[in-house]
Amino acid sequence: MKNILVIYTGGTIGMVKDKQTGALHPFDMKKIYEALPVLRQLDCNIDTWQFDPIIDSSDMNAGVWIRLVDLIGQQYDKYDGFVVLHGTDTMSYTASALSFLLEDLSKPVIITGSQLPLGMIRTDGRENIISAIEIAANEQVAIGEVCIFFENKLFRGNRTTKFNAEHFEAFYSGNYPSLAKVGINIIYKQHLLRPLSNKPLKVYNKMCDNVIIVKVHPALRQEYLEAFLSVEGLRGVVLETYGSGNAPTSPWFINAIKKAIDKGVIVLNVTQCKAGSVVMGHYEASMELLNIGVVSGGDITTEAALAKLMFVLANYNSKEERIKMLNSDMRGEITGKEVF
Repeated sequence: MKNILVIYTGGTIGMVKDKQTGALHPFDMKKIYEALPVLRQLDCNIDTWQFDPIIDSSDMNAGVWIRLVDLIGQQYDKYDGFVVLHGTDTMSYTASALSFLLEDLSKPVIITGSQLPLGMIRTDGRENIISAIEIAANEQVAIGEVCIFFENKLFRGNRTTKFNAEHFEAFYSGNYPSLAKVGINIIYKQHLLRPLSNKPLKVYNKMCDNVIIVKVHPALRQEYLEAFLSVEGLRGVVLETYGSGNAPTSPWFINAIKKAIDKGVIVLNVTQCKAGSVVMGHYEASMELLNIGVVSGGDITTEAALAKLMFVLANYNSKEERIKMLNSDMRGEITGKEVF
C-alpha cells in the first residue's frame, strides 16, 4: 500500500462549523478518517501533519514555503506522495515556489483546497481531498511534479492562476493543458507529465523576497514608477505588460526601467493576459525593452514568474547565470525556447 502524507497549512478547506456556536474553526486533521470515512476505501495509508498555528493563505510568504519543502524533504523517503491542503488565494504562488524549491522530484506533490469549508453541506473540499489523495497514491501513472488539483482537473502547479473567487472551477491554466481529468474514471494525459528524475531529491532553502510586481496601465505615472524602482535593496521586478510584452514607449518609462537595470535589478517581462506569450521585439512597443536588457518571461504566469525570480536571485550568483536560468525551462513553467 502507498503511504501518503497530508499536510494542512490552513485555508478554507480545513474549516468546520461548531455545532453549538455555529462558528467556523480549524479541523483537527488527525481525525481525517472520521470526517471522510470513504478514505478507508482507498488503497493507501494516510498520515497527517498540521501547521500550528494554521496560516491563512493571504499570509503566505517565502518562510512558509521553506518550512513546507523542509518537511517534504525530511519525510520524502517515508512517503510515496504528498497532499498539501492550502487556501486558494495564494495557491498558485505556493505551487510555483515549491516546484522550484524541490528539484528532481520523483513523487507527486498535490496541492488542493476548496471554495467552501469542509464542514458545509455543499463543500467542494470533500471531493478535492479524496481525489487529490487518490491521485497521489495512484499506481497507474508516475507523477513527479508539483500539481494543483481542483474541481475535477489536475494542473501543473506553476502553470496555474486563480481566476474565479466564487465558482468551484477556480483555477485556470491558459498555456498548458490539464494533466488529468476526473469523472467516473481518472484520465491521465501521460504525455504531458514531466519525466521522472532518477537523481536524488534536492531541497533548496533560499528565496529572495527583494522583488516587486509592477503592472503597466494607462494611469501609471512617472513619479510612481520611479518610486517603485528606487526602493532600497530592490533586486528584481516582474513587469506585467500588455499583450505580447508591449509597454509605453515614452522616454520617461524606458529611462526608469533602464536606470534600474543599470543598477543591477533584473526586470522580467510577463503578459497581463491569462494566456499567450511575451515576444519582445514583435511590436515596436516592446523593442525598446529588449534593447535595454529586459528579460522575456515567455508564456510564464505572473505567479510562476515571481517565484522563479525569487528562486533564481537567491540561488544563482552572477547576472549572466540568473538571466540564463530565467530564459530556461526549469520545471515546465514555460513552453520551450521558441517563445523567446
